[in-house]
Parts: sequence; structure tokens; C-alpha cells
Amino acid sequence: MKNFNYWDNLYKNEMLEKFSYDRVGLLWLKLRSIIRVELVKGFLDFSGYKLTTKTQRDHFRKLFELLTTDIDNSHKLLDKYIRKINDAQIKNFNVTQLISELYKLKNFDWGGDYRNSLDRYLISRYVKVSNPSYNNLMSKFEAEINPVVQSYVLNSWYNYWSSVLIEHIFKSHPTVLPAIGQIKSVDFFINDIPFDLKVTYLPAEYIKQKRKEKGLPVELTFLKQKATEIKIMYDKKANNSEIYHEITEKMKDRNDTSCRQVLKILRRENLEILKETQKHPLILARWLYENQGEMRFGSENRLFLVLVDSNDFSNSWKLKRNIDLLKPIIVSYLDNFKNKNIKDMSISFEFRGKPHFFTALTDIIFIVK
Repeated sequence: MKNFNYWDNLYKNEMLEKFSYDRVGLLWLKLRSIIRVELVKGFLDFSGYKLTTKTQRDHFRKLFELLTTDIDNSHKLLDKYIRKINDAQIKNFNVTQLISELYKLKNFDWGGDYRNSLDRYLISRYVKVSNPSYNNLMSKFEAEINPVVQSYVLNSWYNYWSSVLIEHIFKSHPTVLPAIGQIKSVDFFINDIPFDLKVTYLPAEYIKQKRKEKGLPVELTFLKQKATEIKIMYDKKANNSEIYHEITEKMKDRNDTSCRQVLKILRRENLEILKETQKHPLILARWLYENQGEMRFGSENRLFLVLVDSNDFSNSWKLKRNIDLLKPIIVSYLDNFKNKNIKDMSISFEFRGKPHFFTALTDIIFIVK
């Protein structure tokens, strides 16, 4: 039987696919999820096991050695303990209050042209500048820096707590066993398959790629061309997202036949891409793995929740708090998970800068309004 070090090395090297097919590996992951001091103490009281080891890592290793003497019964024991903790957490979770708080956010705007690092954005824009003027820097705070930081914090707050809400829906379902200790790369197990939950939208770059494959113009290029034809003025010095927003909003406001036709064409073309993606979800799943941020790279099993407001893709962020839409779709997916063929969820992918292919189990739940 593969020992503690074998699974520990696989986990550290992000080679997580092997855990999905091995009961011993699954036991290692479940133990990893309760290895915090207070959870281990609770498990020892619950199970009757005794440990004489002192460090957290020694606890982990010794418990693994004890539990692997009877794999099936150990899984049942761990599952029962984890569900006991989870039931208590669910009972104390105020869903109504959280949803009310999330609905207070009126706009979802990051407030700056940056990808993953606000720190890097602020340093490059305001610190490492050609004119190191203190007075000039001070003048930027109220007009530029404070709004950027505020927007970043508000959006991060919304993303975090809406994700907590969505995870609560999953963790309330009987087929789901949560990783209550919040370990890296595993949010929960569905029928003993470990998954990391990723909540996202239909990526603009994915849409751009699919439009190119279909011989369709880039959305912004199409909008600029049509804006010129129907004499809609826009700020040509603004960044692409601002130009896109300005043109589409002005077309909505003018609301004449020409404007409605332009917006209708774009919506029809993008909805067709959405429908094709729903029919072949693993194509998008592979794209999401291969185009993830380099700093947050992971090859673990992922369950993607893709949110789409089909009337206005830019409003898809609002669906993260729409429990009336989220819950029935997620529950239906989990109710029918037992009917899935696991082989159909397997993909292989490559990632820039990495020397080999990765494999993972993955699936997509589409939440479409």
C-alpha cells in the first residue's frame, strides 16, 4: 500500500489526479482537511483514538497510519465526523442576511486596468513614475487612488462572500462532503471525488477566440465600425472596456432601428457561442485550465460554475447572489451526479512553461438567466 510520503509528495507537486481513483489517497485528503488542531482534537474525542505525538504533522502521519488499517470503516468514521461539523456550520449560517448584504452592491467595477495585483498596479502607476513629485502624488489620492482601492476592496468583498453563499448551497446537499478545514485545491467531495469550485463567467477572450473561429469580427471592432456608420461619437483615447461600454450604452439610449439591430446581432452571435459551449462543456473547461493565471496555476479537479446573463453578459456578476436561480440548478446537478460517467469528465491539458501534460476530472454547471 502507498504510504504517507507517497501521497504527501503528490499533493505538494500538484499531481492530484491520482487521489480521485484511490481510496487510500481519498482518505489522506479527508484527513488533510481536518488537520487543524481544534478539528483533530474533536476527531479524537469523536473516534476514541489516542495520540502521543506532539506536532500537527506528526498527528497527521500517525492518524493516517491508524486509519489505513481499515480503509472502509475509516472513511465512514471520517465522513460521519465531517458531516457533524458541517451540519453545525450550516445551522449557524444566516443565508437571508448574507444575501441582503450582497444586494447592497450596486456596481461591479474594479476601478483600474490591472489583472491579479492591485499592489503592482499602484506601484507602476503612482510610485515608479518619471516625475517623482510628492505634491502630484498627494493630488491623486481623492480623485484616483482612493476610488481604485475602494472599488477593489468592494469587489473582493462581494466575490468572497458570494462564493461563500454558493459553497453553502453545495455543502447543504447530501452527496457533498465538505473539506471543513479549507485545504488547498479541494473545497468538497462529491460522491468521494475531490473538487475545487471555481465561479466564473463566460470569458471575453474565449468569446473572442470562438468568434474568430467562426469568421466573425472582434466585438469592439464591429461596434466601432457601426458607431462610425450611424454617427455615434465616443472617446477614442479611452481603454477598450470603456469604449465598449460607452458605445453600447449610447446605442441603448438612442434605441433607434440601427442601434437595436447592431446590439441584436452581437447578442445573437454570442448566444450561439454559449449554446455550442453548453453542448460541449469540456472544450471551455480545457480552455479555462490552459488560460488560468500563472500565479494561481493548479491542475486539481475543478467544478466550474459559469454564470451568464443572456440579456447582458456584463451583468452576469449579479447572478452570484441570485439564490432563486442558483439553488435549483445546483441541486439538480448534484441530484443527478450519480448518473455521470466519470470517464467523460476526464481531460488532459498543457500549460505554458510547464514541461508535461496534466490530467484532471472536471465539469461545468451553467447558470443562465
